[in-house]
Amino acid sequence: MTGACPAGIPTGSAGGTVPPAEGVLLAVRGLVKDFPVRRGLVRRAAATVRAVDGVSLDLMPAETLALVGESGCGKSTTTRLVLRLIEPTAGSVAFDGVDVLAARGEELRALRRSMQIVFQDPDASLDPRMTAGSAVAEPLLVHRKAARARGIEGRAGRRDRVLELLSLVGLSPEHHDRYPHELSAGQRQRVAVARALALAPRLLVLDEPVSALDVSVRAQVMRLLAELQERTGVAYLLVAHDLALVRHVADRVAVMYLGRIVETAPTEELFRRPLHPYTSALLAAIPVPDPAVERSRPRAAVRGEAPSAVSRPPGCAFHPRCLRARELCSRAAPPLAPASPGSARAVACHFPEEWEAPRPDRWARTPPIG
Repeated sequence: MTGACPAGIPTGSAGGTVPPAEGVLLAVRGLVKDFPVRRGLVRRAAATVRAVDGVSLDLMPAETLALVGESGCGKSTTTRLVLRLIEPTAGSVAFDGVDVLAARGEELRALRRSMQIVFQDPDASLDPRMTAGSAVAEPLLVHRKAARARGIEGRAGRRDRVLELLSLVGLSPEHHDRYPHELSAGQRQRVAVARALALAPRLLVLDEPVSALDVSVRAQVMRLLAELQERTGVAYLLVAHDLALVRHVADRVAVMYLGRIVETAPTEELFRRPLHPYTSALLAAIPVPDPAVERSRPRAAVRGEAPSAVSRPPGCAFHPRCLRARELCSRAAPPLAPASPGSARAVACHFPEEWEAPRPDRWARTPPIG
């Protein structure tokens, strides 16, 4: 999966307003989302959880950007804010120059056609009472005008388009009339991908698209997505926990911690030399399929659990777990800034150069998918 790599986005800890780079498909600036914690019989708001705290990112056409981090760090919430499935508390989202948050009516419907999502669990995202063909045809029924503009009219036209999409994702016409329970997990996820591609979107959000699948099926689905990107030029915003997978499919990686992006970099640069101690800890947790290397390679230790989003620690949110934290880290939150002038990577750390990341020669790269 290939794409251009824009320079790192300099923003403050609570986001910032910087113009997007030229040719950017998706530009997110200072995105914030607060959820009230309600208690008591009257459901009074007793506290606030800041799930997303000033996220800024750019995504280029035909590029794959991976959002990685621990569970609960705000990755999935960020993608739902980008698609406007939930409304943000603050910030801006622009898709191909159009303000997503200000769009209404037909303008918003047009954006919906251009931005689609593949959810983690196909069992939950597919209606058990609808056949695979009906599920894939549903977007064509909801957006009839757009379907007609593409020459898809009537039941016969929709069926032809559905069969074309099923073939595109590696399914045969016999799957058209099968219900989800009659399909394997991999086939169900392929149906979900076909449905998302029905209106030829330019952006596809992949929220843990293979985490619920067997290893062999994961490889099939990811190969399929790579081939689809080469054919159609669709951009991917990928949410993933599997960093070995991310290394092979993503062009760039954004690392999230407690609602904030703490490091962004081209994939190979990030794996070769992580600058943030949290990124180093994530990469050190990837198992290596060689017992000798696994035993001898250095570890990036962290202490304790991630703090609660209700009561964030002052300063750098990672400092209570960082073994190299200093007094400054507990007082001031570091901004996400370019690692060096003109650099394609950015890091939110007061002392990024002082972190002793594992040496590249001690890393064993996992075999490629397939």
